[in-house]
Order: sequence, then structure tokens, then C-alpha cells
Amino acid sequence: QVQLTESGGGSVQAGGSLRLSCAASGYISPTICMAWFRQRPGKERELLARIYPQLGTTFYLNSVKDRFTISRDNTENTLFLQMNNLIPEDTAMYYCALQRNGGSCSTREIDFGTWGQGTQVAVSS
Repeated sequence: QVQLTESGGGSVQAGGSLRLSCAASGYISPTICMAWFRQRPGKERELLARIYPQLGTTFYLNSVKDRFTISRDNTENTLFLQMNNLIPEDTAMYYCALQRNGGSCSTREIDFGTWGQGTQVAVSS
């Protein structure tokens, strides 16, 4: 089974940027949806962004839509999340995830069966 490993988290000041990476241990078909989730302190995990690599179609949570960009390097089987203009409310553990089945992308966490261990992002004011 493919394993996912996130990196790129850290501590930044408000207004700063970070680029998260999610490396897959093996090949992932471009017909499989990939996503970034986050879990803020005391909150449930939420879907931030997802991408259907074959078509390049994306979806974003409204609160990050104009600040975050999801992308995938298909040759390297790596998923990215470029995060700009970070705010303290972005402080969270960030996870990448792989949908269980191919086809259209889901918004439901339960439909994502492979997860990374997470990378911590802390934004100070």
C-alpha cells in the first residue's frame, strides 16, 4: 500500500508563506483524487483542498480559496500545498490524503483511505 509523508510545516508570522509537500512511496494513478485536510486545535478535521490530477480540477474551502493552492507533480507522485498570507487561524496539523477509489472527487473524509502522519503549522500574530 502506498504511504504518504508530509513535510514543509513550521512556524511563521502572520502574512508569511509555507509550502507543504506530500511524497507518495509509490505510483498513484492520476485518476485518484488527492487532498489536504487540517485539524485546528479543538476542532474537527476539515477538507481544505482537493485535486483530480488527470483533469487538474481543484476544490477549495472558502476560507483558504484565495490564499492556498493545491498542485501535484505527476512525475514525482508528490502533492503540494502552497500557503500564502497565512493567518493565526491557519495554525493546525496538516494532512494529505488519498481517496480510496478513482473517479469523481469526494468531500467526505471517510472516502479518503490513505493518510500521512501530518505536519504542524503554527502562525503567530
